[in-house]
Amino acid sequence: LLENSPGVAEVTFVEKEPAERHAIVSWEQKNSCILPEDLKNFYLMTDGFQMTWSVKTDDTPMPLGSMVINSVSKLCRLGGSSMYTLPNAPTLADLEDDTDEEGNGDKPEKPHFDSRSLIFELDPCNGNGKVCLVYKHAKPVISPDTEIWFLDRALYWHFLTKTFTAYYRLLITHLGLPQWQYAFTSYGVSPQAKQWFNMYKPITVNTALLSEEADSFVNKLDPSKVFKSKNKTPVMKKKPSSQPAGSQKSHTSTTSSKTSSPAGNSSRK
Repeated sequence: LLENSPGVAEVTFVEKEPAERHAIVSWEQKNSCILPEDLKNFYLMTDGFQMTWSVKTDDTPMPLGSMVINSVSKLCRLGGSSMYTLPNAPTLADLEDDTDEEGNGDKPEKPHFDSRSLIFELDPCNGNGKVCLVYKHAKPVISPDTEIWFLDRALYWHFLTKTFTAYYRLLITHLGLPQWQYAFTSYGVSPQAKQWFNMYKPITVNTALLSEEADSFVNKLDPSKVFKSKNKTPVMKKKPSSQPAGSQKSHTSTTSSKTSSPAGNSSRK
């Protein structure tokens, strides 16, 4: 689908070997939790996922789409203590506030940065946030139930899916477009990302997401016209048909002077 899209170039898929079963077991022992069954089966097929693609602008490929799922070795805990941190340095746990809204009605309970939750990074999102595997209830006993959440750059949580399989489908259907995770936030994708959404619409897309607001303007781009090859027609140079009389006289005078000069030189000799 991507390779047949207009302007898309350099679709790269990195094939990875299946993760060793002992690597998964050691990860579970190290973090004192059990991986969800669907994610464990995924790692037993391929140790992570990476697919990127670019678009051609002025015949130069520009990286655009990115789909990443970290390998088992890079499935690191978010906010975990490091031996290099200062004793009194602030941590993510300091962001916890007892007045945060808990899950009620349709809103699920948000993850906690402190010891109440275990959070592991699935996708770094090219610096636009983090997609995380969340064990929401770590005390008194770690619950095997996990969810997939998106942590934006302002450190606010946004619920994505209940299972890894559902998130994997979202990742594929959104083609790895930049900032696609923000479509599941209350403030939506940025105008720049909306431009790319309009050009390369995800396989399943909410049309209301791409609608223009009354007070904003988004250029409507047609990819078939943007990336259409332009054949330059050669410009025919017209020969001057006539010259002014003055220029003809000057031209004849210069030619006569040029032709007379050799004769004068020879007469001197």
